[in-house]
Amino acid sequence: MSKSQVKTNTLQLSKDDMKRYGYQVIDAIVEHFDTEHLKKPVAYASRKEMDLLFNSDIPEKETHYQDILDIVTTKILPNSNIVSHPKSYSFVPGPSNFVSVMADTLATGFNIFSGGWVASPAAAEIEIITMNWLLKLFKFPTKKGGGIFTSGGSMANLTALVTARRQHCGDDFSKAVIYMSDQAHSSNIKAIRVLGFKKEQVRIIPTDLEFKMAINKLKNAIAKDRLEGFQPFCIIASAGTTNTGSIDPLDAIAAICKTEKLWFHIDGAYGGAAMLSQKGKQALKGIEKANSLTIDPHKWLFQPYEMGCLLIRNHKWLSNTFSEKPEYLRDVEGNTSEINFYDHGIQLTRRFRALKFYISMKTFGLDAFRNAITYSINLAELTESHLRKSPNWEVISPATLAVINFRYNPIKKSFSEKKLDQINQEISQKVLASREALLVTTVLQGQIVLRMCLINPRTTLKDVKETLTLCESFAKDLLV
Repeated sequence: MSKSQVKTNTLQLSKDDMKRYGYQVIDAIVEHFDTEHLKKPVAYASRKEMDLLFNSDIPEKETHYQDILDIVTTKILPNSNIVSHPKSYSFVPGPSNFVSVMADTLATGFNIFSGGWVASPAAAEIEIITMNWLLKLFKFPTKKGGGIFTSGGSMANLTALVTARRQHCGDDFSKAVIYMSDQAHSSNIKAIRVLGFKKEQVRIIPTDLEFKMAINKLKNAIAKDRLEGFQPFCIIASAGTTNTGSIDPLDAIAAICKTEKLWFHIDGAYGGAAMLSQKGKQALKGIEKANSLTIDPHKWLFQPYEMGCLLIRNHKWLSNTFSEKPEYLRDVEGNTSEINFYDHGIQLTRRFRALKFYISMKTFGLDAFRNAITYSINLAELTESHLRKSPNWEVISPATLAVINFRYNPIKKSFSEKKLDQINQEISQKVLASREALLVTTVLQGQIVLRMCLINPRTTLKDVKETLTLCESFAKDLLV
């Protein structure tokens, strides 16, 4: 191939070089989607190994794009976990979809600014339309309701809590108290810390045996705080915890919030999308009563990173919290129907996140997403059934919203709890070292357990069984 890279201070390749480069990039992405199931999902490398591979000074002179692209495809991408792999079970996998990847490519390629209406009325309108789709799905008011796409659930939770504090506490939040369970996602703690709350203003409510917030303990904590002169202002409920997929009793918490006049925020970053399935809809009863709701389309709605979302019952709560009117924006404000999303959240400069959600929904249709989510829930239940029929496995937390926790504990042998913890930890380590599956541990009720999150619609029961067989082979080696 010709080394015809254009040498110019305009940072521009020739049209032919852009085509060559672009076709190779698209070809690499297509090949990845087509063959990822044949690859090993785990990248296993030390910091020292990565430094030896990549560490260098900032380059002063040009290098041909082909040489750089070769480095990316042969060294950088293979040294990253494949979170969309069928045997990627840990944390919350990111199954993604090709159509949305191409939408992201278009949005980035055209470098669309999605902060204000004047900069891109089409981008703002698409975000309004897709936000209305989600408001309707979650039974939020579509006339008053609103929301915003964010970088992820962490930013959506932060945006919700800033809004809640503004609406309930104004400028003085020195006595304000916030409540969440011991299974709440760590992003909520980060958000509270960022907002300047002190440790003593946060109440961590214990969970019951199903890892759901204990309602009586919550009521007791609120009553005690009021007697001591504190100002309860917000309860964070989980709609699908990361550890177990558990859902807090949303209806009961909504009733408490109504009686106590508290802000009700639901963190549904993981499990909220289960509303599309029949089982999920029943389990998430009460989600429509939240003041604010976080969901993460880049999880169970199969979008590429980064895409979180905050839905809210009244869009004016967002604009009242975040709207600023600097002089340099005075010519782009528009009228009240022309939403400037920089007035609804923290970011001024925003990428066009709504495009990938819009295009993928239009391309596949809602029913395809519904079927994919239902499949995941059913797969987790089939996995639980398989585990319960085995003499080697013990289910610690049953299949809930496509998450299941279990541990190796053969019925014909007797081990101390410490030994069982050691065995299961080492099983995980050996699976990771084999690179055959991404399977890590968590801790439930003081026990180290293996955890599978099965939201990838391309994961099969055969994949799961092969992984469990691999785990059993490592366990037997450990016991020799």
